[in-house]
Amino acid sequence: MRYVNAHEVLPEELLMEIQKYVQGDLIYIPKTQKERIQWGALSGERQRLQKRNEQIKRHYQNGVTLGQLAEQYHLSIETIKKIIYKK
Repeated sequence: MRYVNAHEVLPEELLMEIQKYVQGDLIYIPKTQKERIQWGALSGERQRLQKRNEQIKRHYQNGVTLGQLAEQYHLSIETIKKIIYKK
């Protein structure tokens, strides 16, 4: 997120209307819903976690215990359960 001066991007009439509600404060204007990017999509973290979770499920199906998975992946047993039993 970057700072943008409203004088540089908004028409004067709109700026005057906004100033009726907010003056001298920072205001966040969110992206429209269709322009939003899912968390981790740009960094690749979402894909990395998806692969890790698939790997956890495979290991569990091959007989690795919940405790062993928790230790190997540095997660709690409850988190491992959520990954394995997620529908």
